This record gives sequence, structure tokens and C-alpha cells, in this order.
Amino acid sequence: MTLLADTGTQTPGMPRAEAYTRAGEQWLLADEPAAAANGFMRALEDGGPSFVDPRAPLARALFMMDRTEDGEALLNQLAAEPPREPRMCDLVAELLVERSDMIGALAWVNAGIELYLGGSPGPVASAGDADTSDASGPETASADVVPALPPGDRAELRLLLSLRFRIRNDIGLPEDAYDRLLDDLSSGPGTIAGLSGETTIAGLSGETTSASAASSRSTRTVSPSATCPDSSSFAS
Repeated sequence: MTLLADTGTQTPGMPRAEAYTRAGEQWLLADEPAAAANGFMRALEDGGPSFVDPRAPLARALFMMDRTEDGEALLNQLAAEPPREPRMCDLVAELLVERSDMIGALAWVNAGIELYLGGSPGPVASAGDADTSDASGPETASADVVPALPPGDRAELRLLLSLRFRIRNDIGLPEDAYDRLLDDLSSGPGTIAGLSGETTIAGLSGETTSASAASSRSTRTVSPSATCPDSSSFAS
């Protein structure tokens, strides 16, 4: 994949920067953070479009390499900018959960949900610590009203809401409208009724979420995308 990113002819369906990012994710899966970081840096140097901001997975690679200060500096850089992609918010939130920064993770996952629902959240850094006394989370929700959903694929929203529920449950916050929205999504398209265990969500290759028949909520397990560049759209 790295060789393909280096030598292939980019197309609108597979820009070179995205090919580098996807190759970097495969290196992360192989527990090769240095090679992964190289891929993400190449994507940033290219400057082209990618399915996710390469800085988010790059931060993970830096932490894996014990470059803690560099990883934290990159996360601070991302937090100083208005978030643009729900997927990036999800990746950063997952990383912060792993680093036991639950309040920071909650701020990022709230921003991702707000983006998905059509909001325009400001920089996460300027929001300060998430207000743990506020059951509503993002400004677009209230504790009593389930927000309207935009049309289209809702797999990423389901993942964000699942992560949000897990974080809020861990820090002792009560159920709110977003938790009820998660119940609705878990019983809608994209789930298999009555199936327990791990169910692949269409449209997010390499990601799985554990479906609970009893509560429709549970901890999810996420790995970087395993989607490879399509050889028909990015061929050497």
C-alpha cells in the first residue's frame, strides 16, 4: 500500500494523501508506529484530501513511539481548531479514553455528534472542560428532546453515541436524550435484531460494535480502517 501511494496515479476517488493515510493505518494495525507515522506525515506533506485528518492517527502513532510531548502537542493543535470531521473527533476521543482523559474525550465526542447533526462546534480547547453537571452535552441537544436526525448513513453517529454513553457512564452522568437516540439507532437500519456479540457496521470498514439485545448499548471495539485503496481507482 505504501508503494502504491508512492507510485500510483491518483484519481478523484483515491487522492494520494488518502492512500498514504490508509497505508499508515495498516502500519498501525501491524504495530509498526514508525512506519505508520511516516505514512501520515507523507499525507500531510502532500496536502491533498483524505477521509480523515492525518494528524489524528499520527497522534496515536507518536504516543505508541513514546513521543508523548509530540503527541500532546499535536492534540493541542487539533483542539485549537474548529473540528471538521466527526470521524476525526471519534479517533481523538478514543485515544483520550485510552489515556484516561475522560473529560477531554467527552468534549471531543460531543463535538463529533454536533458536527454530524449539522452544528458548527468551536475549537474544543476554547470550550474548556466538559460540564459534567450538564446532562445535555452538545448545544444542539437538551436533556428531554431527542434531536432530529439528518438523512444518510448513521453508522458513524452510532459509534459516537456508543462511545459517549460509555464515557458518561464511567464518570457517573445520568441518561439523557442522546442515550435515548442511541436506543433508536440501535434498533434501526444497520443492526441485526436479536444478534449479540460483534456486528460489523456497513460503511466503516474494520470497525465493529458490540450489540446488546438487552440494552442496545455496550462498549465498542474499534480498530483503524482496514479499507485498502481500490486498485481500479488508484493504479500504477
